[in-house]
Amino acid sequence: MARLKLDPANPPKFSAAELAAQDTMTDEQITAAALTDPDNPPMSEDEIERIRVAALAQRARKALGLTQREFAARFHISHGRLRDIEQARGTRPDTALTAYLRVISRDPEAVMRALAAA
Repeated sequence: MARLKLDPANPPKFSAAELAAQDTMTDEQITAAALTDPDNPPMSEDEIERIRVAALAQRARKALGLTQREFAARFHISHGRLRDIEQARGTRPDTALTAYLRVISRDPEAVMRALAAA
């Protein structure tokens, strides 16, 4: 089997016939074709949730203009765990950590005040 690595700067070009064939496919046919692709299996619910939490963590951190190390230190999260979360690697974050990231993203100043008072 040969693996193909796509160049984002030079995406594949489809012929008019290929584009026309795609336009005639129903959603069910597209889904069936995608499910038979061994190089692109469907994501599990766990993978989808890890991606959602990764985006949440990245948005919260970038909104504050912090590096991963700074964000982790400020909010008392392990730097390695934050890095894994943002890369959607490892295990799915538990509900408490996910909720904590949501609170940070909504009101980081309140979280910093609470941590300072503790």
